[in-house]
Amino acid sequence: MKLNYIFSSRTGLRRSINEDYVDVFEVEDGLLAIVCDGLGGNKAGEVASKLAVSSIYNSFIGSEAKDLLVRIKEAIKFANEQLIHSADKNSEFKGMATTAVVLFIDKNFANWGHVGDSRLYFYTRNQVSQLTKDHSFVQKLLDDGYISSKDAENHPHKNVIMRALGDKTNLEVDTEKIKFLKNESWKFLLCTDGVSNVVSRQELAEHLAYDDLEFISKSLSKLIDERGAPDNYSFIIISNQV
Repeated sequence: MKLNYIFSSRTGLRRSINEDYVDVFEVEDGLLAIVCDGLGGNKAGEVASKLAVSSIYNSFIGSEAKDLLVRIKEAIKFANEQLIHSADKNSEFKGMATTAVVLFIDKNFANWGHVGDSRLYFYTRNQVSQLTKDHSFVQKLLDDGYISSKDAENHPHKNVIMRALGDKTNLEVDTEKIKFLKNESWKFLLCTDGVSNVVSRQELAEHLAYDDLEFISKSLSKLIDERGAPDNYSFIIISNQV
């Protein structure tokens, strides 16, 4: 299976530093994609996101675990330990934290894990599905029935994260996988909340309908900039050829 991908990470129009960090690695017989968003308000968010990506990659490729979901979970937990250790050694990094969404694709399956409110979307048959659930205060209010989906869109505490790398040692990581259908064309979008807070799911579907990944990347970035790009925004788009 031939995979195509593109990624972008930009400083928001109201930010002076880009605390997001993303990368894609061609490893073994698949593709490893990682998106991290250093949490605003914490020190050294840009250090946290970059350290998390490199730690996740190094742990994943060095793991002997055959179960890919186990490898992803172990890699995210290893990155969490690295952030905590780094913060303990350097007072300038005290309190740094980051979200993470990690996707590994081989010829048969997509395997992923995540912590925080960076998201993974799956596009096929002209529809977009959100595969991850935010670990956020607003998502908990929504799950518990205190607010509606409409209330959640503009909630004043929308950016409060309940779970992040660097926050505590006993980190919970959500993991899942899907099997690809034969001859099915698809795209994955991994992104920070600088994308998902500005672009609706329907608008994502409209963009992902195009085949040209460079066109999608440019048009998506243009839309976010036109809406003021209040936060740093980063994304990875991966597609297959059938």
